[in-house]
Amino acid sequence: MRCVSVCVRGEWFRVPCGSPSGSIQLLGSEALRRYHQAKKLKDADDKLEFSMLRCKGGELLHPEDKAEDVLEDNDFVQLVFEAENDQYGCSPLASAVHRSYQEPKEYISLDGNSLTTADLVSLGQGLFKIKLTPESEERVKKGREVIDAFIRENKVVYGVNTGFGKFAQTLIPKEQLVQLQENVVRSDCVGVGAPVSVERTRMLLVLRINVLAKGHSGVSMETLDAMIKAFNASCLSWVPEKGTVGASGDLAPLAHLTLGLMGEGKMWSPQSGWADAKAVLEGHGLKPIVLKPKEGLALINGTQLISSLGAEAVERAVGVARQADVIAALTLEALKGTNKAFHSAIHAVRPHPGQIEVAERLRSLLDSKIFPSQISESQRSFNRVQDAYTLRCIPQVHGVVNDTITFVHRVISTELNSATDNPLVFAETGETISGGNFHGEYPAKALDYLAIGVHELGSISERRIERLVNPSLSELPAFLVKDGGLNSGFMIAHCTAAALVSETKALCHPSSVDSLSTSAATEDHVSMGGWAARKALRVVEHVEQVLAIELLAACQALEFLRPLKSTAPLEKVYELLRSVVSPWDRDRVMSPDIEAAHTLVRQQKVWGEVQPYMDEYKKKLQA
Repeated sequence: MRCVSVCVRGEWFRVPCGSPSGSIQLLGSEALRRYHQAKKLKDADDKLEFSMLRCKGGELLHPEDKAEDVLEDNDFVQLVFEAENDQYGCSPLASAVHRSYQEPKEYISLDGNSLTTADLVSLGQGLFKIKLTPESEERVKKGREVIDAFIRENKVVYGVNTGFGKFAQTLIPKEQLVQLQENVVRSDCVGVGAPVSVERTRMLLVLRINVLAKGHSGVSMETLDAMIKAFNASCLSWVPEKGTVGASGDLAPLAHLTLGLMGEGKMWSPQSGWADAKAVLEGHGLKPIVLKPKEGLALINGTQLISSLGAEAVERAVGVARQADVIAALTLEALKGTNKAFHSAIHAVRPHPGQIEVAERLRSLLDSKIFPSQISESQRSFNRVQDAYTLRCIPQVHGVVNDTITFVHRVISTELNSATDNPLVFAETGETISGGNFHGEYPAKALDYLAIGVHELGSISERRIERLVNPSLSELPAFLVKDGGLNSGFMIAHCTAAALVSETKALCHPSSVDSLSTSAATEDHVSMGGWAARKALRVVEHVEQVLAIELLAACQALEFLRPLKSTAPLEKVYELLRSVVSPWDRDRVMSPDIEAAHTLVRQQKVWGEVQPYMDEYKKKLQA
């Protein structure tokens, strides 16, 4: 018989749809009856009118419709009293944000060794389901056999039959081993702050699955399979973003992640929105995980919050760095700068890889025999020798950011495929070894470095914006607008860029230089990697926004150079922006324009426009 989950004042009930002719009204009445029974209430609500809303999409259900005609098996519905404000259970309005979610059809195979940052971000976006390779399943089974053997033989193993941290010397009786694992999860659910986003929670869950698939954690295939099913159904736990010190791993976030899988706390799915975890799991035909010895510790001990957020930060940083080169080229063109400083001979004698790469990109975008520029041609008689540093030194400044990103990408990629819990199980020798792979110093240091590097793209971009809006530096109308005085143009947009850059400077203070002793001095040095990851993401986003403002300003500056045209690739960037933002002929609200430009940068649309031209440039040079 078809069943649905119905939310009544924050409480969830599994209710059968009844006979094939059963209506939505009857379904709601049965859910209300069960609510009264559970709460031991008299039928005080019988005379209150109620509506039934499907959580997925927030559709209002007609009371006379047959439930089987309008609801799917394991669907989620909310009962809302007309006389009350909706303050319980799933919010149809909030879940409508996710109504465009489409269940993926393709799979990515996890083996614990080959997950990439790009794949992890795609999994976070809900583009793929997952499965384990046969080899990884075999490794997991062998790892679990080691733990089961220790339990049968009554061997003492940290985290299996001992307490944790300061209590490592306390032995736990066999009959309490399951309770021990449940206790460590519940006691570590101490996170605070806003929840990690749905996309980032997906990344967190799948990354933990990938690490467990290495077979060094001692979990059972039954538990790992339940985690995979939850991921593929997009059943995601409530995970507060704050509370980890990055050693012993990301305990608090991973504990909250595990708690939902145990059917406790809150959980989200596209069908239910935020609801009781057990109801969400059961609504998708899933059972809460019942932890076996060592599994609680195995699920919460690792660097996956740092690493998953770090993977997103480094992937977005790649897009930021590429497009910073393109936008800088557009600014140089609008300021009638020279491309002499990008000559290959200059960079060959200081051969940093990032510097050489940026100079090559600039040469492919600016005036050349392959892509001539009317703007540059109009300036040949002036024979400008050199420009200010913000234009002349783009390869040197942007270049080191590229090299920084390459380094960080290598560290994070290694971390994504590393066993980072404790103790580790080695099936080939039949032993467990206690160590410190849970310490987040590697990703913490790398992400602090990433923030410092990417910040510089925003810092130099803000200085180029200053050159564009300052008439004494640009030879363009003040603040890039006609009728200055009546209109203020880009005056305050530059202030926004300056404010963002100032904030990123503060965020660049390394979190990993700090350490506070915890767990009664048994965990006496920590990485603070969670904050390193979160602030790296904030720095990347701020720099995206600063570059969006520079993109707007550079394209506006080109309006004052018309009818002259720039190079073919840069004109494509101009056309891209103009497809979403019109030129300024008078003052208007600029925030929507900044957001539109930011979206282009975030989605790497700017890079997408110029990449074919850059490839063409290389081919013609090699011909």
